[in-house]
Amino acid sequence: MKLSYLNDGFFSRLETLALNLKTNLSGYFGGKHLVSTYGQTVEFSDFREYQPGDDIRRIDWNLYSRFEKYFLKLFTDERQMQVQIFIDCSASMGKDNPKKAAYVVATAAALGFLAVQNMDKASFYLMKGDNAENENGTIVGKNAFFRAVKTLENIDFDGETDIEKCVTNCRDTGTNNGLTVIVSDFFTDSNWKKAVDYLAYKKRQVLLVQVLTPEEINPAYDGRVNLLDSEAVDVSDEKNLKVKITRGMLQAYEEALEEFRADLKSFCSKRGADFVSVNTETPIERMLFGELLKVGIME
Repeated sequence: MKLSYLNDGFFSRLETLALNLKTNLSGYFGGKHLVSTYGQTVEFSDFREYQPGDDIRRIDWNLYSRFEKYFLKLFTDERQMQVQIFIDCSASMGKDNPKKAAYVVATAAALGFLAVQNMDKASFYLMKGDNAENENGTIVGKNAFFRAVKTLENIDFDGETDIEKCVTNCRDTGTNNGLTVIVSDFFTDSNWKKAVDYLAYKKRQVLLVQVLTPEEINPAYDGRVNLLDSEAVDVSDEKNLKVKITRGMLQAYEEALEEFRADLKSFCSKRGADFVSVNTETPIERMLFGELLKVGIME
């Protein structure tokens, strides 16, 4: 059985949070993304309990007669915020590290849950090779979201991912209508910068979430070791190395990693995108309240 953080308690703790979109585009009945007009094409989405200030015309009187509580009918239209979440499903994201895999899934699920809770649209794209698979379509409402969670919990992390092609070949990406999140460690030969450029061209709000383990941040290897690339085809792959680890090599690695993360942050800043790098030891809620609050995605 795969390790998973996704349980009732996890989602209950998230119910007090809300996604904040920096753009002016708003979602219909979307909490913090209200619009002033109803639009021409609406469809029923869900119910929620009446709150002071809500439009009483939206009360469902049939439900009131059954439960003696006021419930509002919620509808959706095409102006809802579209939250796209691209998940790197390559081997380095958790093939040999169940905790990293579970953290990646929980991060993506948390962002999707917060979007759906605000009555926005969410979509999960599983990046494998040069293709981004969307098995659950556009998710509206919590029932559809929890069906999608089952797909996330069964992700098979393996092989390599071309982030550029996965993102730029996705035909579902709208223009100026929401947030695109890429969850990865960005340990890839593909040009992730072109993916960010493409999303900036589409006028999307962009968030890159880099997920790293403590071992990837501060490796504790010593002496002669066999370094096996998790995305290598087999043990004879030229990506694998037999080396003697020295303190100088570890220091060089840590400096290179910091330079790499600085490049990610700098490039995103220049493109108007946000970037956070998180350690899998950091609780998801703390990451949401801390790192994402700092960059303005959360409020």
